[in-house]
Amino acid sequence: MFAPPDLLSHSAALCDAVLRLRGAALSEELGRIVRGVLNSPLGEYLPADAVRLLLHPPVPKAQAANDDALPSLSQEIRYEDQYFGRFVVSGRASYSEQDRQVLASLAHLAGSVLQVHSVAQRTTHAYVQVEAKLQHQAQILDQIHESVLTMDMNGFIISWNKGAERLFGYTAVEAVGRNILFLYDDEDIGFHDAFLEQGGRLMEVRRKKKNGEVFWASLSLSPLCDIHNKSIGLIAYLTDITERKMAEERIHHLAYYDALTNLPNRTLLTKLVDQALMVAQRNKAHGCVLFIDLNRFKLINDTLGRKIGDALLVEVARRFRTVLRDQDLVARLGGDEFAVGLFDIGQHFEASMVAQKLLATLNAPILIDGHDLRVGGSIGISVYPQDGSDAETLLRLADIAMYRAKQGGSDGDHIAFYSQDMNQGMQERMRIETGLRNALGNGELMLHYQPKYSIPDGKIIGAEALVRWRHPERGLVPPSEFIPLAEATGLVVQVGEWVLETACAQAQAWKHAGLPPIRLAVNVSAREFTAALPGRVSETLKRYGLEPSWLELEITESTLMNNIDRVIGIMDRITAMGVTLSLDDFGTGYSSLSYLKRFPIDTLKIDRSFTIGIPADVNDCAIANTIISIAQQLKHKVIAEGVETAEQLSFLKNSGCDEVQGYLFSRPLEAEAFERALRENWLPETSSRAA
Repeated sequence: MFAPPDLLSHSAALCDAVLRLRGAALSEELGRIVRGVLNSPLGEYLPADAVRLLLHPPVPKAQAANDDALPSLSQEIRYEDQYFGRFVVSGRASYSEQDRQVLASLAHLAGSVLQVHSVAQRTTHAYVQVEAKLQHQAQILDQIHESVLTMDMNGFIISWNKGAERLFGYTAVEAVGRNILFLYDDEDIGFHDAFLEQGGRLMEVRRKKKNGEVFWASLSLSPLCDIHNKSIGLIAYLTDITERKMAEERIHHLAYYDALTNLPNRTLLTKLVDQALMVAQRNKAHGCVLFIDLNRFKLINDTLGRKIGDALLVEVARRFRTVLRDQDLVARLGGDEFAVGLFDIGQHFEASMVAQKLLATLNAPILIDGHDLRVGGSIGISVYPQDGSDAETLLRLADIAMYRAKQGGSDGDHIAFYSQDMNQGMQERMRIETGLRNALGNGELMLHYQPKYSIPDGKIIGAEALVRWRHPERGLVPPSEFIPLAEATGLVVQVGEWVLETACAQAQAWKHAGLPPIRLAVNVSAREFTAALPGRVSETLKRYGLEPSWLELEITESTLMNNIDRVIGIMDRITAMGVTLSLDDFGTGYSSLSYLKRFPIDTLKIDRSFTIGIPADVNDCAIANTIISIAQQLKHKVIAEGVETAEQLSFLKNSGCDEVQGYLFSRPLEAEAFERALRENWLPETSSRAA
């Protein structure tokens, strides 16, 4: 008999081997331990290769014992359902039950240790993976430009990435643990429970940096959940959008405010008026819209330039603002037009008092760059609710009333409330304007020619081309109806171009018919008198093969007052090509005699308003004599228009007038009738000379 081996030291060695070794080294060490346990000092010793450990998965064959022989003792290494391998013992003829029990104990101990070690390995590996993943995610969060932070349900910051450090200026050490309120810019806090559960809220907020700077941020919030998907806080994503907000504000300002005066424009005024009308409707209050147009502004702007004109508009806007209340609306609609909205008033007639105040602000001179400027205004007023219930209607009707107020005199200050008869008149005006536009394209315009006669010999020396409109339904429309409208709407430019083209085409026909050159006078409006006019005249003459002696341009005094040097330059270019210039309606405008001597004028034309009183009216006679005397001193010819009586002709002839036109000689004639009159007037003399 022999004493049972000491398993304690061998068990410790087995545990140490399982923890330290792997593969062939583990197999060899466990085999050695088993041999040490099974060897008995009284029994037969096992040889070195008698014990084999077959691991699962198996070790490389080069390190494994020869497993061809049948084992005499085998024991699986297993723990619960996990199989790790088996011990195989050979080299003895027989084994005792004690050997089997010892081997089983060692196998069970090895299995349990291998199981613990396997679990520990997996746990360590999983921990390393999680740690690496967390580190990777932390690097990603720190590298992205966006600021990311988390907070608990009470708003205390849990995490703070590098983006948040860059955005706010606080380090993670300074921010983590503090309540999110320290980043707010006087904003209320309110986290809705439903939001905390669902998240996804996106908003634009104002936040404050460490240096005190307040900025705009795009804030997106999502719920922070635990492993059970229960909300435990919030994840906040912030991006600085200050530049975008500033750009949006600039775009908004450009869209809704006048760039020059910084007043609301028409778009914003319409929105604000409509909002005010809703309040006025609830309160059963009155409201008024004032449409203001400046008088004499165009003259100042054209004469002194746009820079002075812009400065004038800025000053007018400032003055208007000073006499209005904070709740009153004032806007610039464009050009020299302004609008005012009054809604907190008791009676609509109070609007006339405000209108008077606005006009009174224009009484004092406006000093700009050494210029003493004075402008007036015309104001039209529409009333809510009797005239309209929306902004566009009230503005349109106030515009109509302003137009009527302006008809009271271009140089005075006038106020008019809208009335129905104004609308009817404006509708007629619009009907005529539309008809005139159509007339240009439908061939409804035509030219009549009023002969001009030389007083000394009574010969026709030219004609004034006068535009006429033959309406398909109304017949001939009086020029007094459509010419002023053409001037006001700008259609006079298109009409003027048509007149020049048609007159030259007719002159070409007369030239081909053998008629001698006569001066065809074409009226040129102030709108047409631009730097492009000389080129247009030259091209038209060339296109129709006409000598410049066929054409004369009649300009008005108002044309001469718009930038004198520019006008003289244009006139010089016209006269240089041989086309003569005539100053129409002389004495009715604002011509300065000091300027008159600089203008390359060929003829002065006495306006019919002076001719009609001759010879009974002493003043008209004095004016006519003065004009003729001035013309003679300046070496200009003089023509009087509107001559209807022999007494008028006699006076003008005795005063030294050169030419006349009027009903005494002929009404304006169509082209064929004028040609006949011309032939009758000059052919007999031509025939006698030929004979």
